[in-house]
Amino acid sequence: MQTRKIPATIITGFLGSGKTTLLRHLLANAQGRRIAVIVNEFGELGIDGELLRGCGIGCDENGEENGQLYELANGCLCCTVQEEFAPVMEQLAKRRDQIDHLIIETSGLALPKPLVQAFQWPALRNTFTVDAVVTVVDAPAVAAGDFADDPVAVDAQRRADDNLDHDSPLHELFEDQLATADLVIVHKTDGVTPAQLVEVEAAIRAETLPGVKLVHAQHGRIDMGVLLGLERAVEDQIDQRKTHHDEEEDHDHDAFDSVQVALDVTNREGLLAALQGVVARHEIYRAKGFVALPGVAMRLVVQGVGTRFDSYFDRPWRADEVRQSRLVLIGSELNAAVLQAELSAALAASTTPVAA
Repeated sequence: MQTRKIPATIITGFLGSGKTTLLRHLLANAQGRRIAVIVNEFGELGIDGELLRGCGIGCDENGEENGQLYELANGCLCCTVQEEFAPVMEQLAKRRDQIDHLIIETSGLALPKPLVQAFQWPALRNTFTVDAVVTVVDAPAVAAGDFADDPVAVDAQRRADDNLDHDSPLHELFEDQLATADLVIVHKTDGVTPAQLVEVEAAIRAETLPGVKLVHAQHGRIDMGVLLGLERAVEDQIDQRKTHHDEEEDHDHDAFDSVQVALDVTNREGLLAALQGVVARHEIYRAKGFVALPGVAMRLVVQGVGTRFDSYFDRPWRADEVRQSRLVLIGSELNAAVLQAELSAALAASTTPVAA
């Protein structure tokens, strides 16, 4: 009798679309399913992995181990698959009797197709099957014309931004993530009007395969039964799903930079204002990190997409942790020293104390 294969769901989507928020909700509502998770980070801080651990990955409410989080932090998953992905999958294969489902959250800069193709390798095909590729879309971003194939929006961006050349690979990446999708989560729908939502869905359907379903979601809340158990065996179909990068021998993301900055933050509003300032002056697509505020016991999580920033307290700082404020900035042609200097100067100029 053939041993059951482990179904794997690949969650992809552009920077800041809400993949980690979605995953946190799924894992908090696992309903007894034993789920293994692979999280791919772009940058060295391991922010997404830390946020997932904060919702209980690795142990249950009694502190007992209930899963394993694998965090791949040295580049996009599709580019490091031979170096790191295969050994991780081999470890999971040895624990197949303890795993009901595998979820892989890719970097926002990753191409899903090469990752799915890796499941064609005999070493993986015998143990795993790709249940589905789920693409998460930031509805307000698409409504703003950032990642839709809209000539009017592109022309508006061209007039507003002399660095439009940087937008082309991002647009193609967004289209490739949709072209490989079995299911699309239209996320943050509370941030668009009904008319905008119609336009967003039209833009998405222009890039997806016929029959792909679109599901609305807010704050990552979605029923696990909608995402898991689609049984598409995508590894058998992926070669027929055409993308922009099919003819490329190597699909590196050298156009993207990831830099870290360490900051002395005195108040939340001053930090967010400083970040919005540097985003306006530099080609920064994503910002995320942890912040220590003076006199505040809780750790502040800061996340941003373009000029939109969000911040919230997730947990108290642990006694064994160094209380420090560190952010990862992801974009194009970024200079760590310049960004560090600009942010530090802006924070120093923010002298009016504001309550956290």
